[in-house]
Amino acid sequence: MKILVIEDERKVANFIRQGLSESGHSVEVAVDGESGLKLAREKMFDIIILDWLLPGMPGITVCRKIREFDSQIPILMLTARGTTEDKITGLDSGADDYLTKPFAFEELKARIRALSRRAPFSRKESSILTFRDIWVDLLTRRVFRGEREIFLSNKEYELLVYFLKHQNQVITRKQLAKDVWKIDFETGTNFVEVYITYLRKKLGSSKQKPLILTLRGAGYMIKGDPGEND
Repeated sequence: MKILVIEDERKVANFIRQGLSESGHSVEVAVDGESGLKLAREKMFDIIILDWLLPGMPGITVCRKIREFDSQIPILMLTARGTTEDKITGLDSGADDYLTKPFAFEELKARIRALSRRAPFSRKESSILTFRDIWVDLLTRRVFRGEREIFLSNKEYELLVYFLKHQNQVITRKQLAKDVWKIDFETGTNFVEVYITYLRKKLGSSKQKPLILTLRGAGYMIKGDPGEND
């Protein structure tokens, strides 16, 4: 699953990120309420783990604002405040579950599994990205072309998902460097081209027609009718 962790205590955030990543999940971390809310608006996540006490914007406020534009995403509230009144406040703000610090990591994973099972079917359907005969399951991170499963590295997978989410759009090298690799673009390096070459080779096609087009002087594009096969 793709999980957003909004937690300002860096040790706690890193502990959660490392543990969930080792369990096979894709994890992004925001260290304050405003940046966490921005990520929740801009990207598709399967679960949000939200701390109550955040700098700038409290977790309760973040939760309420998320519910204004997404009523379905499961939200797990984390906090050291464990009174019944606090739990009621957290749940009434829109949280689906409530976990008091300190907590056992196995319990956190169990609650995530439970929230995933309760997620609406319509949301699970939206976790599938398709283009031509390619489809990607964002929950399991599995990639298929036709009936053939394709095994990608983490960056190859993230690159493919980025293209699939921006179909029929011109994407520059600078955009890819910033959004996929999270680094400032350096004109003296060619890592973007290298990974696009890797991805093209692994995806292939029956007619060897490239999925990702190179637009000289502009960037790259994945183009065509999403229902069209090569």
